[in-house]
Amino acid sequence: MERLQRGDLVKIISGNDKGKQGRVKRILTDSGKVVIEGVNLVKRHVKATAQRAGGILEVEAPIQASNVMPIDPQTGKPTRVRVKVQDGKKVRIAKSGAEIVAQR
Repeated sequence: MERLQRGDLVKIISGNDKGKQGRVKRILTDSGKVVIEGVNLVKRHVKATAQRAGGILEVEAPIQASNVMPIDPQTGKPTRVRVKVQDGKKVRIAKSGAEIVAQR
């Protein structure tokens, strides 16, 4: 059970994109980073292939997982997460007591 899961709505708390919100697209556990939709965009120069045209694409780059916080579903503010066992399953709980459920 992790603090962040794919599909979570998160807020960036530090860095160039501070204050922006987005959904977690991918979690890179080996490097401790996450990819957020529409945040930390970088330009990639792509060579043309038979399947796609070449050009300059904007793609989301990974951001350090410690720089994002999940959004509390009740208050809409960034929150810390704790884990509670309910009916034999681990459940992520926000500070307000609301259960955090990822939108997949």
